[in-house]
Amino acid sequence: MVSSVLLHPWALWVVLGVVLVALVLGWFARAAKQEKRQVTWVANAGYLPDLPSFKSRLSRYRVFLLCLAVVLFGSSIATGFLVARPVDREVRSEELATRDIVLCLDVSGSMIEYDTEIVQRFLELLPSFHGERIALSIYNSTSRTVFPLTDDYTLVEEQLTEAAEALDFDVDSLDDYSYDAAALDRLLQFLAGTEGLGQDASSLVGDGLATCALAFDLEDEERSRSIIMATDNEVFGEPLYTLPEAADLVAERDITLHGFYAGAVTPDSAAQQKEYQDAVEAHGGLFYASDDPDAVSGIVDEISAQQAAELDADADVIITDRPEKYFAALMGLIGLYLLAVWRLRA
Repeated sequence: MVSSVLLHPWALWVVLGVVLVALVLGWFARAAKQEKRQVTWVANAGYLPDLPSFKSRLSRYRVFLLCLAVVLFGSSIATGFLVARPVDREVRSEELATRDIVLCLDVSGSMIEYDTEIVQRFLELLPSFHGERIALSIYNSTSRTVFPLTDDYTLVEEQLTEAAEALDFDVDSLDDYSYDAAALDRLLQFLAGTEGLGQDASSLVGDGLATCALAFDLEDEERSRSIIMATDNEVFGEPLYTLPEAADLVAERDITLHGFYAGAVTPDSAAQQKEYQDAVEAHGGLFYASDDPDAVSGIVDEISAQQAAELDADADVIITDRPEKYFAALMGLIGLYLLAVWRLRA
């Protein structure tokens, strides 16, 4: 993650303190000098302060003095920031840069709210990624790859934003016809390609997971490969792969499966959750169950932290000096100072 910081923040206050001391000493030195100065009195000059031209020049003189004070203050701050050394501090881990993550999301109606939270959390995590590749695959009765594994974070942000907006839909509004038509169209467009087997099949979890397992490339490279899958494991229809079979396929391809279960309580839900949990934990993955969509953010964070720990990713800190804006400000203020001095002498 890149953050802009001052490498020596104390230097800013030192510079401002030096300038303040210099101003105080200059003030007293000027006052002492004025006391020793001989005054020359001019007769019949009492009318001068009432002349419009005199008032105009005096007002202009005071304005330029005020400008000089502002420029001096601004120059002091700019100099202080330069001495404090503004830098970009980037924490980067070469190990984490070899991480591939496929988001494998069940987009049946009961899962949309949870999918929204997962996508939004990854959007928030995106600025902390450096080199990791991310993919998004969604499935219901059939699967669709929203975008393949990539470290093009501009594309990832664009696609995840579109996904979050499309999934942010109140499915319950369909029951009373209170839904927003435009929002429904956006959702249906996003889900296109995930219902290829019609209404008789839904949440074919094994097939969806098997498709996600095939999303990884660069098989000759040593990389950390993981799938984060969200489903309620409520299968309708006949899949080609059962969930345990798909989990075995994932393990054979040296991919770690992490599971998130969000099923409603039904007569079959306990068995569905157990099958899902057994399939995930049998191959060393992390399994979480929650009926609260707000818990998703913490779960995603835990998975990311666990992966970082397993990779033993010692972070490298890269410091890049960024004096540009403060240097430009200082040059501009010096230019204003010279202009004001020239006008005062004119």
